[in-house]
Amino acid sequence: MARVYNFSAGPAVLPEEVLKEAADEMLDYKGSGQSVMEMSHRSKVYDAIIKEAEKDLRDLLNIPDNYKVLFLQGGASQFFAEVPMNLMKNKKAGYIITGQWAKKAFAEAKIYGEAVELASSADKTFSYIPDCSDLPITDDMDYVYICENNTIYGTKYKTLPNTKGKLLVSDVSSCFLSEPMDVTKYGVVYGGVQKNIGPAGVVIAIIREDLITDDVLTGTPTMLKWKTQSDNDSLYNTPPCYNIYICGKVFKWIKKMGGLSAMKEHNEKKAKILYDFLDESKMFKGTVRKEDRSLMNVPFVTDSEELNAKFIKEAAEAGFVNLKGHRTVGGMRASIYNAMPIEGVEKLVEFMREFERSVSNAPL
Repeated sequence: MARVYNFSAGPAVLPEEVLKEAADEMLDYKGSGQSVMEMSHRSKVYDAIIKEAEKDLRDLLNIPDNYKVLFLQGGASQFFAEVPMNLMKNKKAGYIITGQWAKKAFAEAKIYGEAVELASSADKTFSYIPDCSDLPITDDMDYVYICENNTIYGTKYKTLPNTKGKLLVSDVSSCFLSEPMDVTKYGVVYGGVQKNIGPAGVVIAIIREDLITDDVLTGTPTMLKWKTQSDNDSLYNTPPCYNIYICGKVFKWIKKMGGLSAMKEHNEKKAKILYDFLDESKMFKGTVRKEDRSLMNVPFVTDSEELNAKFIKEAAEAGFVNLKGHRTVGGMRASIYNAMPIEGVEKLVEFMREFERSVSNAPL
């Protein structure tokens, strides 16, 4: 069967080139006589894999030496708890609520201390990013938390919040490595890799070294202390070895593509094709305020649930899969991460145009 165009929000499409390389190395990685799935995480061969992956990630993001890179387990959802466990010294933090994942992180933080809602876009179903230029941040807040790209609702911060000198923590799961970013503007940047970088099972955290201490909340499990993981170079226990190996291959693929500036240009071209069509269509409508649109996740709807369902079904039959919107939102969503080729978006728009024409011309 031919490969489909996979618009899943995650686990998501991976570069075909990377998949082929991994297939070639499945039984014998570089003459080791074993698969990466089988080798010890303490071996010299694997040590080289994880160290090279970290080096390539540091190169791509220009990560300063005073930031640690950790390859962890538990996904972003576990990190919702790790953030307050490791950072809540005053047991108070500010959260900006721009979607489902920020809401979940906010709820998790309330277990450990006082989580304050600084701003929210819930009043318009998270279809915009609120004004974050003058937030009610108090001196006793340990950090300010955002979800930078909102996978479900399709919004993206174009300007980071004014944290008034407070530490910024950002979940970048669905925009990780989609464009350049200045790591020094954050105290902590983290994201699940299953959207832009690799298979589900790894969360990458980039943490400023002064934030990695033994001064954590009482009861924090050993595994969830950042110092535990940092002191052991992400090898305190057996890591998701194969998934990290794939992440490393994707880092090299991004470098080969020209780095993050080239990736941003590639993603802007793709997004423009789809957004331009949505803006001109009489049937399909985007749901996000234009200035806050994500380059990665594009939600859209028609005027009826029946038409939405018909479109999703016929699109899947035509080879455009995973276009159904998140269960909390409905409608459709096209996730067009780094590995989605421009051709995939062009063909999707071509299909949408033909679908609109055929439905509009159908007899009453």
